[in-house]
Amino acid sequence: MDVLEVLNLGEIAQYFSKMAMFPVFDLAYYIVSILYLKYEPGSVEVSRRSPVASWLCAMLYCFGSYILADIMLGHSPIDYFHNNSHVLLATAVWYLVFFCPLNLFYKCVAFMPVKLVLVALKEVVRTRKIAAGVHHAHHAYHHGWFIMVITGYVKGSGVALMSNFEQLLRGVWRPESNEILNMSFPTKASLYGAILFTLQETHWLPVSKSVLICLFTLSMATSKVVMTARHSHGSPFALVESWVCHFLFCSPLGGAEDHHDHPHSRPPPPARVSSKNQGGAQRRNPQEEGQESRVDGRSHWIYKKSSPPPQTTTTATTPGIQSPS
Repeated sequence: MDVLEVLNLGEIAQYFSKMAMFPVFDLAYYIVSILYLKYEPGSVEVSRRSPVASWLCAMLYCFGSYILADIMLGHSPIDYFHNNSHVLLATAVWYLVFFCPLNLFYKCVAFMPVKLVLVALKEVVRTRKIAAGVHHAHHAYHHGWFIMVITGYVKGSGVALMSNFEQLLRGVWRPESNEILNMSFPTKASLYGAILFTLQETHWLPVSKSVLICLFTLSMATSKVVMTARHSHGSPFALVESWVCHFLFCSPLGGAEDHHDHPHSRPPPPARVSSKNQGGAQRRNPQEEGQESRVDGRSHWIYKKSSPPPQTTTTATTPGIQSPS
């Protein structure tokens, strides 16, 4: 602790943990969240066709963690919407991102240097939400460690755990994109952070909450800024997770690539092959030169005038049907 006292880290962490999140940090959180919504395929079309559905999706992106946590703890799922200033601020961001003339607002906030700052500020809010979720669950269930971890995890994961429901509002159903099956880096980090804050809340981790908030925020912001700058969807924990899962659960060793944000491979289009009719003969395109066509069960040849007639085959043709000249 002597090093911490020399660096005044305790005082800095105490000041940092008491900083108000509204409006600067919350504004950054809403901007980045709705930016990710606009990146979703078809979201722009939905905003034009059904603005109400688009607004509901934006509210889920901004307040989904509060809604899910309130449901789990037995509160009203719309309880957070009594904060009119937050809802109005998120609504203003949604409108500017989707409907600003010439797309100016989107171009400004999507500019990489600006986006990196916003991403870092968003991680400040995420850490506060994890700590607040664990603290809230600790008051309701004093000895419920798992409840504390789950509540902090839900508070930090945001709309990721409700992604399938949010997709339904946009008319999309992709069950394979379940966040539990394919965890992204923020979701994994929220789980690890919830475990750390639970240990601190139950006095098993000998670190003050303000210092833990400061250190966890610093690590999250650094990781997300680097990943965003490199356009990386991998997880810094992938290598460690792979070995731990292989040792504990006999899972196969995997790479560091995270498949959560990668588009799923689509099957190749079917090749144009000739289909067989019930009689077993192949039906070909009668416009192709020198091909056999069957019409009403009768076979005849169709070819261009410039092409020589096909050689005589042993297949008997129906009397009265002549090949075209």
